[in-house]
Amino acid sequence: MAHLLSIVVPCYNEEKTVETFYSEVMKVKKQLDLVEFEFIFINDGSTDNTLKKLKALELKDPKQVKFLSFSRNFGKEAALYAGLNYAKGDYITVMDADLQDPPSLLPEMFSLIQEGTYDCIGTRRISREGEPKIRSFFAKKFYKIINKISDVNIVDGARDFRLMTRQMVDAILELKEYNRFSKGLFSWVGFETYYLEYENIERKSGQSSWSFWQLFVYSLDGIIAFSEFPLVISAFIGIISFVVSIIALLFFFVRAAIFGDPTTGWPSLVCIILALGGLQLFCLGIVGQYLGKTFLETKRRPIYILKDKSDSFNQE
Repeated sequence: MAHLLSIVVPCYNEEKTVETFYSEVMKVKKQLDLVEFEFIFINDGSTDNTLKKLKALELKDPKQVKFLSFSRNFGKEAALYAGLNYAKGDYITVMDADLQDPPSLLPEMFSLIQEGTYDCIGTRRISREGEPKIRSFFAKKFYKIINKISDVNIVDGARDFRLMTRQMVDAILELKEYNRFSKGLFSWVGFETYYLEYENIERKSGQSSWSFWQLFVYSLDGIIAFSEFPLVISAFIGIISFVVSIIALLFFFVRAAIFGDPTTGWPSLVCIILALGGLQLFCLGIVGQYLGKTFLETKRRPIYILKDKSDSFNQE
């Protein structure tokens, strides 16, 4: 019996890569017996000709290629959710259009998941050659930090590129939170996962749309989404500051009572006030991040808004 494999592909300004990506994946299809493909490209508010390229691909292969197009850029997390939501396959894989996720791994991934032991076959990079060293350094630190302070385990170097069973995807779709961090969600839902390792592959063309700052903010979102430890830090800082202030007060009182040494010096007083004020603002910032995320969740805004989609979706 033939299986349907849905290939979810978020796209943001990928006009130079989508056709090459489609061709490379189709080459791999020859190695997969009794497997039909369903490409679901998600145009995440691209400002180039990505949408035109996707429509041309659909005309070329209307049986297998479908697209969703957002009204604006909602981000990769929203694109992933939309693609998983529309995917009809028995198995679903998530891939980037820049070919940093090697299609050549698909046959092995499909073979492993067919054994029935695993619900998800993930991939992880064992090297970061070609990436800026500072980005690689902070990426490794992020994985170490989040695995220590949260209940989920996110494998260092894990990619969004993974092959999942229908059951696992349905479980992920049950998580309808607005602030999404897919790497954490994939881990949180559980299920048996096996990781294939491969060397880092650079983009075939174009540049990554992720800047260092965007990745940094994204990592903070992940920590806030899956850990309350920053709130513990803010409380701990408050307690330590209080204890230190009491000790300092007693020290100055005893010194003045015994030695008659008055406490003088407004510069030191100003420094103490600024230091405590800075700690208070830091703690308020942590609390504010959690409060802001809660505020966004309570608004219950849609995760994405569609402007256009393939006609074949309307016929289902």
